[in-house]
Amino acid sequence: MIHPTALVDPTAQLADDVEVGPFSVIGPDVKIGEGSVIGPHVVVKGPTVLGKRTRIFQFASVGEDCQDKKYAGEPTRLVMGDDNVVREGVTLHRGTVQDRSETTIGSRNLFMAYVHVGHDCVIGNDCILANQVTLAGHVTLGDHAILGGLSAVHQFCHFGDHAMAGGGSIITKDTPAYIMINGNPAEARGLNLVGLKRRGFSREAINALSAAYKMVYRQGLTVEQALEEMHARFDIEEVAHFAASIERSTRGITR
Repeated sequence: MIHPTALVDPTAQLADDVEVGPFSVIGPDVKIGEGSVIGPHVVVKGPTVLGKRTRIFQFASVGEDCQDKKYAGEPTRLVMGDDNVVREGVTLHRGTVQDRSETTIGSRNLFMAYVHVGHDCVIGNDCILANQVTLAGHVTLGDHAILGGLSAVHQFCHFGDHAMAGGGSIITKDTPAYIMINGNPAEARGLNLVGLKRRGFSREAINALSAAYKMVYRQGLTVEQALEEMHARFDIEEVAHFAASIERSTRGITR
């Protein structure tokens, strides 16, 4: 299952059925779960943990030292869940001791060609990062986040659950859950209605989220006023989550 031209460090822990393609390099302190396929010309550097059924295509670099100038060789980590797909030329960097010492990626995510995930990022589950998406350090993506190709996210930004960014978006503020954004700089464009319907959100929840969105973006209220009205009017889990994604913003939300 390991090509004779691949270099696998003796301390790396690979499940018995892991495939490693030609000319790939698996370094020390790397753990790869069962059912994983590492393509040709891939570099995986530790400390890194890859979950079950990870698929990495050619020329990807996973678990490399981060590009933060403060990084001084500390043994920080990259940890990924199960069923992730990492396409050609993707770069996923480990964390820094100045933050979490770990870049954390959930399960069932798709990283299309030439995506970059910077140090200390936290990515949820079921996300799609299209070609050449770039995440600076310390970025957080919620579950089911979708970023269109050539989008870039500023460091320390939060991008909420079920939110979507159109291609080429430049994201410098926090993005609340469930909404669509686009542009340079990115602006709110409405709810991610298609995504919510595809994922089985009820009509009641979607209608309530539409009303809550209008409170924030269409009625001329301050964010604080919109949140007060939202809490007073709705007792729905999805609206509470939408409000929470705004309340925890540290950079201010996309307007």
